[in-house]
Amino acid sequence: MQLRYAFRLYPDPGQRSALARAFGCARVVYNDAVRAREEARRAGAAFPAAGVLSRKLITQAKQTPERSWLGEVSAVVLQQSLRDAEAAYRNFFASLKGERKGAKSGVPRFKSRKDSRQSIRFTANARWSVTGSGRLNLPKIGAVKVKWSRTLPTQPSSVTVVKDAAGRYFASFVVDTDPAADSARMPGTDQSVGIDLGLTHFAVLSDGTKIDSPRFLRRAEKKLKKAQRELSRKQKGSKNREKARLKVARAHAKVADARREFHHQLSTQLIRENQAIGVEDLAVKALARTRLARSVHDAGWSAFVHMLEYKAARYGRRLVRIGRFEPTSQTCSACGVKDGPKPLNIREWTCTACGTVHDRDHNAAKNVRSAAGLAVTACGAPVRPGLVPAQREETGSHGFPPEPRAA
Repeated sequence: MQLRYAFRLYPDPGQRSALARAFGCARVVYNDAVRAREEARRAGAAFPAAGVLSRKLITQAKQTPERSWLGEVSAVVLQQSLRDAEAAYRNFFASLKGERKGAKSGVPRFKSRKDSRQSIRFTANARWSVTGSGRLNLPKIGAVKVKWSRTLPTQPSSVTVVKDAAGRYFASFVVDTDPAADSARMPGTDQSVGIDLGLTHFAVLSDGTKIDSPRFLRRAEKKLKKAQRELSRKQKGSKNREKARLKVARAHAKVADARREFHHQLSTQLIRENQAIGVEDLAVKALARTRLARSVHDAGWSAFVHMLEYKAARYGRRLVRIGRFEPTSQTCSACGVKDGPKPLNIREWTCTACGTVHDRDHNAAKNVRSAAGLAVTACGAPVRPGLVPAQREETGSHGFPPEPRAA
């Protein structure tokens, strides 16, 4: 599978100016491509092909006084910007036809020089390289200092240079992982676990382990509030306002980085220790519209489950998502009796059938593991097979009358 490895870049002043030119040229070419498509749509004509746009917006544009500065950057950067515009339109039309999963893609919009994230991409034919001293040599930019935190598993196929809202530069490499190396890194195990995600505790495992929620945003609220107040008092367009904006962006980036690091460490630990993992498919978007919105966003459940998903696929593990309407908090994990809904303030309850005293979250984690078909016998075999997801046309079949039984 393909993964991205990101490393921090430290360009010198001349290289920052060259990167700014490359960002600007890529943005102009992208906007020209979107404008050409929109003009064709208004005229009722066919959309111009990628080859026509490349010849008109790059090759011929370099010969004009208005766009002669496009020749100051690598041609690969400009070609990749056109590819990004093509991909944006493909995703938009696929969303209109219902062929694309996930959130719907909107109409491609013009990029702004004030966007919080700017990027350019170099493919293999751009002849970028890593020097013997460990610097990243980029065409028409130079050898940029890189902070290598780890070695790349294989030779990357492309590199994307990104500048974020906090003014930091990153090099993002696309690499193909080696399945044999991944298997050796994390050998198989016979353990399985169910996870109940929450706010009081970030995660409660079916073995009774409780992982506290770090609440990175809550802990940084005072500093963020002060930085945002200072930003609001600065005059728009002034240099002091730009300094204050960077201060706010860096504070937010620090919170996001800490949360991402916590998710990576926990997800890697769970994948290493368990062969199969069960997790509940939470309605995060709906919960983010409640009074708990800030705490839900601070927890970052979706990002954590996504990490579990791709790491399970990489290392040969099994991740099972159970339905969000499964009554994990209402069912006794000892006898299986459904004891009815309970308000959130009840953290412990006693089963009326068998008398077992349950911790609410621990009991839910046990039920998640059982509902995912991950409960094992003494010989290590599953008690029952995993759940089979319903097809699209079956999702509303619960309202149909039951089929007649054979006599």
